[in-house]
Amino acid sequence: MAIGEINCLIKDQALQQMDQQEEKINELVKAVRMLTSLVIFLLLAMLFILVVWLYGDPFKNAISTQQMPKVLSDSVSAKVSEEIFWSSPDLNMVKDVALRTQIEYGKELIAHTSRYLGPKGLVMQTTNGMNCQNCHLDAGARIFGNNYSAVASTYPKFRPRSGAIEDIHKRVNDCLERSLNGEPLDTLSKEMKAIKAYITFLGTNVKKGAKPNGAGLKDLAFLNRAADPIKGNLVYAAKCVSCHMVNGQGLLAPEGTEYTYPPLWGIYSYNDGAGLFRISNFAKYIKYNMPMGTVHNNPVLSDEEAWDVAAFINSKDRPHLNTPNDWPDVSKKPIDHPFGPYVDSFDEKQHKFGPFQPIIEIQKKSSQALPK
Repeated sequence: MAIGEINCLIKDQALQQMDQQEEKINELVKAVRMLTSLVIFLLLAMLFILVVWLYGDPFKNAISTQQMPKVLSDSVSAKVSEEIFWSSPDLNMVKDVALRTQIEYGKELIAHTSRYLGPKGLVMQTTNGMNCQNCHLDAGARIFGNNYSAVASTYPKFRPRSGAIEDIHKRVNDCLERSLNGEPLDTLSKEMKAIKAYITFLGTNVKKGAKPNGAGLKDLAFLNRAADPIKGNLVYAAKCVSCHMVNGQGLLAPEGTEYTYPPLWGIYSYNDGAGLFRISNFAKYIKYNMPMGTVHNNPVLSDEEAWDVAAFINSKDRPHLNTPNDWPDVSKKPIDHPFGPYVDSFDEKQHKFGPFQPIIEIQKKSSQALPK
C-alpha cells in the first residue's frame, strides 16, 4: 500500500472518530437541556403547590371568585337586555305597482285623514279634523305608539266590547266613529280598501296569531291612589300647553285642513266612546310618547304625572257617543270603563279615575268563586 493511501486512510478514520465524538457531545447537551427543563418544571410545580397551600389558589382568588363571574354575568345580561322590537316592513319589497300604490294611499289616509275625510276633506266630509296618526303615531308604525303591527295577525277576532267577531273593516270604522267622531266608511270604498291594504302590509312580517314586541301600548303600573285631575292640570300647564294650547283645542295647520297638534277636548276631539277615553289606555299612551319627541325607553313624565294628566284631559267635555250595545257581557267590561253598569259595587268615578286595585281584588274574588 502506498504511503499516500495510508495517510488518507488514517485521516478518514480520524474524521469518523471526530464525528462520533461530536454526536456523543450533542446527545449529552440534549440530555443536559432536558434534565435542566425537568428540574425547572419540578421547582416551579413545587413553588406553585407551596403558594396554593399558603395562600389558596391565586387564579381563583384573582379571577374566578370575583372578576370572571361578574364579567360574564354583565356580558350575558347585556345581551339579554337587548330587546328586539317589531319594525315596519320595507314598501320597496312590494313589486306589484298597483298594490304598492294602494298601500301608499292607505298610509296617506292614516297620516293625513282630515285632508281627505275631514271638515274640508277632498273625498268626503265625515270626521272631526283629527288624523288617525294622532292616536296611531307615525302612521301606525311607532314602537309602543299604538301601532298596527298586530292587527293583520290577530284579526278577525272576538272583541268583548261588541260581543262579536270583528274584522279589520270593523276595527277601522270603530276608530272613525269614536276617535274621529265621524261616520263609517263603506267597506267597498277605495279608501277602506287602501287603509286595509296598508294595515295588512304593516303586518306582513308578523306570524299569524302573534303579537310582536312593541305592539300596541306599553304596560304601565296602576297607582295606589286615584288619578288626580287637579294635579294633572299642573302637568298639562308645564308639559302640554305649548302644543295643545291653554284651551286644549290644539293648533290648526296653516292650510286649515288638519291639525299640527290635535285638540284634546271639545267638539273637535275624540268622543267618550274612544279607546283613549279609558284612562289606562291614555296614561300608557302619554307616558311613553309625550311630550313630543319622547320615546318609550326614555320617558319624560313620571308614572304619576302620566296618570294625572290623563285624568285631567279626560275630565274635560267632549262629544258623547251613544253605545248601548257596548260590553253586552258586563263581566268582561274593563275596570276603567267609565260607564256602568258593573258587576261590582264601585261607582263610575272610581271606575274612571281609580284607585283600581280594590276593583281588581273584588273581581278576582268573584272569578275564583265561580264554579269550575
